[in-house]
Amino acid sequence: MAEQTAISFEVFPAKEGVAENKMWHAVNEMGKFAPEFVSVTFGAGGSGYVRSIRAIKGLLDNTNVNIAAHLTCAGASKSEIDKLAQMWWDLGIRKIVALRGDIPIINNPNRSESDSYPDSVSLISGLSAIAPFEIYVAAYPEPHPESKSLAADLDYLKQKIDAGATAAITQYFFEPEMFLRFRDRCVQSGIHQPIIPGILPVSNFGNVVAFSERCGATVPQWMHQQFANLDHDANVASLVAAANACCLCRELQREGVNNFHIYTMNRAELPSAICRCISFSSIIRKSA
Repeated sequence: MAEQTAISFEVFPAKEGVAENKMWHAVNEMGKFAPEFVSVTFGAGGSGYVRSIRAIKGLLDNTNVNIAAHLTCAGASKSEIDKLAQMWWDLGIRKIVALRGDIPIINNPNRSESDSYPDSVSLISGLSAIAPFEIYVAAYPEPHPESKSLAADLDYLKQKIDAGATAAITQYFFEPEMFLRFRDRCVQSGIHQPIIPGILPVSNFGNVVAFSERCGATVPQWMHQQFANLDHDANVASLVAAANACCLCRELQREGVNNFHIYTMNRAELPSAICRCISFSSIIRKSA
């Protein structure tokens, strides 16, 4: 990547077989862009928990990429989280993405109120006491579905920063103004740690619309128009998605943003296109 541009990626641990091979392919392809780190999501409980550990250990053993391990506290006991965090530190992981996570439908029988991190703020404090991790947290340019307001979200983000978080990664968005206004509000609220925009290349527009309704992210009307009638034309849809994501990142670069976190969905093509566009844009700005 061009000087001054920092890229990180997110992958999720998949089931063994074709799906897991896609994750490995994505990591190998993204590794060509010298990422700051690759974050691996955390499947709390059951088979998801096992897949997360297997994926992270596999990446540590077989790649040179810097790993950021996700940790979620919802449904997990404090002792389980502490043990896992200590294991990651002992294995050389220095970055943690600390999240509350989704509240499980079925409670963990090994978890009690006294043996739990009730929220992400307490999780961050607990992780900071275990080892000097770099701790990344979630930020929301639009109100979180469970939040009363954007002001409440900012207040909670400030609590996470004060508890020991070193940077925040945002929920995805599709218009640069959404992030830029949020960045301004963070500064006005006394938050000066890095706020990294989360970039989601749209590989399946229908799925993105459905997920956005649940997580509170806005899908602009112009995107609905762009992707209309492209359900059975994957090639054109991919070109539209790449153009949108590259334009978004370039607009952010013009506003001084030089750090991007890309949600790969275990796909390499669109994230690779974004990286090439970001790199080219950085070279042009540097030589101008």
